[in-house]
Amino acid sequence: MSFSSDEVNFLVYRYLQESGFQHSAYTFGIESHISQSNINGALVPPAALLSILQKGLQYTEAEISIGEDGQEVRILESLSLIDAVMPDVVASRQQQNQQKQQALKTEPPDINGEEVTSNANENMEVDGSIEIPPSKATVLRGHESEVFICAWNPTTDLLASGSGDSTARIWDMSDNSSSPNQLVLRHCIQKGGTEVPSNKDVTSLDWNCDGTLLATGSYDGYARIWTTDGVLSSTLGQHKGPIFALKWNKRGNYILSAGVDKTTIIWDAASGQCTQQFSFHSAPALDVDWQTNTSFASCSTDQCIHVCKLSVDKPIKSFQGHTNEVNAIKWDPQGNLLASCSDDMTLKIWSMKQDTCVHDLQAHSKEIYTIKWSPTGPGTPNPNMSLILASASFDSTVRLWDVERGACIHTLTKHTEPVYSVAFSPDGKFLASGSFDKCVHIWSTQSGQLVHSYKGTGGIFEVCWNSRGDKVGASASDGSVFVLDLRKL
Repeated sequence: MSFSSDEVNFLVYRYLQESGFQHSAYTFGIESHISQSNINGALVPPAALLSILQKGLQYTEAEISIGEDGQEVRILESLSLIDAVMPDVVASRQQQNQQKQQALKTEPPDINGEEVTSNANENMEVDGSIEIPPSKATVLRGHESEVFICAWNPTTDLLASGSGDSTARIWDMSDNSSSPNQLVLRHCIQKGGTEVPSNKDVTSLDWNCDGTLLATGSYDGYARIWTTDGVLSSTLGQHKGPIFALKWNKRGNYILSAGVDKTTIIWDAASGQCTQQFSFHSAPALDVDWQTNTSFASCSTDQCIHVCKLSVDKPIKSFQGHTNEVNAIKWDPQGNLLASCSDDMTLKIWSMKQDTCVHDLQAHSKEIYTIKWSPTGPGTPNPNMSLILASASFDSTVRLWDVERGACIHTLTKHTEPVYSVAFSPDGKFLASGSFDKCVHIWSTQSGQLVHSYKGTGGIFEVCWNSRGDKVGASASDGSVFVLDLRKL
């Protein structure tokens, strides 16, 4: 069995994408001519590179575990990946294992004459009553590649999804049928006078506040506005390269986008024209969030956060303090505090009233991919519940923070792989989390207890709640989208 450099490149490209290194994946894909290889990406399972490396490790371990006399030597410690490519380490490990095997032959067994096995994994099993039955899950099939994003319409049970197959889809979940109607929103570009599929990922989407229009952002550099019946109403083209994030303002008259071209753009939604382009970042802009109808924050690979305002030609505030790329930013419901999370494993809280961060929250042990504020606290529909911030990390945990005190209230530890997405229910009482372990977990925000759980068929990129708070949508790396019906559970 052998493999070509094209195949290795594709696996590395897919690994970068799945790990959230989207601009690295984009650059690597261009340099290695991924688009010219004839590999059908839809057939490559998620985490393929890691799976092959894991199998290689097991093979190496198996080699070591056969002693010189042909007898099996019990491996007492697993090899690390780095160990496996270092022959000296492997040789010394082999020697140690043979010595340990000899020692084991002379040691008495434990009291019961049985091997002691760890029960560390037993508490990872979800309690039977917590598991959501298949009858309460609707799996939506149609996408031909991973589904990076999904979002509910704010007024009706329409679920939008965006995929690597260069389409977005709108699924009508209002009649609770097992095979709901789907609208396919094909992202095309002009080539030689004809429309052809862009073959680029759709990685961001957002509904306007009254649910009449859907905006999508694509790696083809265009943002697009669609009606609820799937008609393309305008194409917004000014970015040079992939769009990483896009958001409507509350009033619904502007759309904000962030791109690999290091710029952020405010678009006039009615005319489709670029109203203002901001070029203050020195590297790709990764996320944006509106503070008011005319001011917003942006973050970047350059480790900086800028707050900008329409018609003002310089940032009105800049925040510096992160020591690695800033993945996501979110204003609290009042627009007073800005939360940011980074590959530097910290999340920070900022205020327009000061230059340094209000809180520097350090508890995660790997990159923090995203953050969400609870829809609670003073001035919200749920004023009596305190304001909480949730953070999702590649260390497989979710943390809930009391921002006023700068303290971690709960650490949610049932996931076993990186957590890509978190979402609060509209009343703030529950939090949904989605991980590459294929599980969606639903937690009580008050107690931190796991309430419901569902295991899908692919790694989860995004989770979202409908406006009534009785359905959770999720999108996955295997092309599936599913909806969990939480009524009468």
